[in-house]
Amino acid sequence: METLKQKLYQACRSFTEDRISSLESAIKDIQQAANEETKSTAGDKYETGRAMAQLEIDKYRNQLAEAVKTKQELLRITVEENTQRIKPGSLIFTSLGNFYIAINAGQQHVDGQTFFTVSAASPIGLKLIGLKPGDSFTLNNQEFKLLKVH
Repeated sequence: METLKQKLYQACRSFTEDRISSLESAIKDIQQAANEETKSTAGDKYETGRAMAQLEIDKYRNQLAEAVKTKQELLRITVEENTQRIKPGSLIFTSLGNFYIAINAGQQHVDGQTFFTVSAASPIGLKLIGLKPGDSFTLNNQEFKLLKVH
């Protein structure tokens, strides 16, 4: 049976893989459209269309590189390990919400609970790293009290 932490890890992994797949598909579609345009136009219009397509492809390739980097970051996380101090891979329950330190994948709903998946490098991730149950911190004028860490 999968633990809550394993389910959150898998949700983050699916989020990342979907993002990579979507970006690869967008790059392929733009490239294909640019190739189709070469068959039907000539002159300056052709050159402008190719340049615009290349700019779009470059933009998506940069996003793809970031998504791949995020996936590699995620693969370094150990899911099974439980610690008392927060680190990447920790599942945190606070007085103002639940968090999973992994990657920025937004809200994830698992087993009827809502979790905010955040990177260790995010503002809240930076505040959480190293804390333990019973500690508290303030972010955006709100005080968070750590209830449990897994």
